[in-house]
Amino acid sequence: MKERILVAMSGGVDSAAAAGLLVEAGHEVVGATMKLWCYGGEKANPRSCCSLRDIEDAKASAHALGIRHYVLDEESDFERAVIQPFVDSYLAGETPNPCVRCNTHLKFGGLLERARRLGFDAVATGHYARLDHTPSGPVLKRAVDASKDQSYVLWEIPRSDFNFARFPLGEISKAQARAAARRFGMSVADKVESQDICFVEGGKYSDFVRARAEDAPQAQPGELVSTTGDVLGSHRGSLHYTVGQRRGLGIAASEPLYVVRVDAEANRVVVGREQDLFQDKMRLRSLNWVSSDPPTGSLRAEVKIRYRSRPARATIHPGEDGGAEVHFEEAQRALAPGQSAVFYDGDIVLGGGIINSGAGSA
Repeated sequence: MKERILVAMSGGVDSAAAAGLLVEAGHEVVGATMKLWCYGGEKANPRSCCSLRDIEDAKASAHALGIRHYVLDEESDFERAVIQPFVDSYLAGETPNPCVRCNTHLKFGGLLERARRLGFDAVATGHYARLDHTPSGPVLKRAVDASKDQSYVLWEIPRSDFNFARFPLGEISKAQARAAARRFGMSVADKVESQDICFVEGGKYSDFVRARAEDAPQAQPGELVSTTGDVLGSHRGSLHYTVGQRRGLGIAASEPLYVVRVDAEANRVVVGREQDLFQDKMRLRSLNWVSSDPPTGSLRAEVKIRYRSRPARATIHPGEDGGAEVHFEEAQRALAPGQSAVFYDGDIVLGGGIINSGAGSA
């Protein structure tokens, strides 16, 4: 069935190829690029996304396809839904994943709402993921190309929104997407892949946070302590440290030391040996189930604790507070609060949550 589809075009090859494949399949396609961040006169990092150059590249790709293209000013919503929570999470001693929130609140939440108002049947993106539309509801699955699978960053999207989502690249590889872009005559066919957070231009994420919260207690020097509470030295502000970090501790020791916990409330950083990073359980908050109704009891699944981590076997015990406790069969390294934990059953994405406590937790 031919559909009227609004395609989120970021200016990269993936979303451009997705739009082209939908046009080729006979759908009525319109491109939309969200202007999320103001770069002013600065030159954007070529490996980031959503720059002013990306907007021009998206326009050029739409022109090559002969489709309409619009630029949507979403800076204020991006600030509210992504940047401020990113800053708040760092100040709370966490390691957030802003791309998850951007997908949930901007690329699907806001854009999908706008598409419905304008009479579109669906919203499409260049994510490498698959959707099965079953009689009991949509089922989110890993992409065929395991090396490019992006299902991890889609776990927070409400299941009902997937009824209106399309992922044209889920069945193909990155090489095939680039080949499609060349076939459509797009200048972005060989464009470098974006990997960095769009609003952090060079430097460290913590420096971005400090610039926005320089008077916060977590931006001030504090104690660097051992797991037994002994003061080993001082740090330059707890917001600069994340669980698993080894470099930049500024202390000498007989063996390598790692950050095992960030106590933001006390502006204290706890360090220990590498074995102190391993934990066999963690607590989650803000659970979301994307491929089925919430389970009525415990379930076994594979759990990814970072985008590039290998899934680990675990038992998930959902709680009545919207959170869960996860017990791993084998201890996992550096369970960082603020990161996403995503549950899989084979290729099916069951759901996920945000790590609330893990390695080195009291």
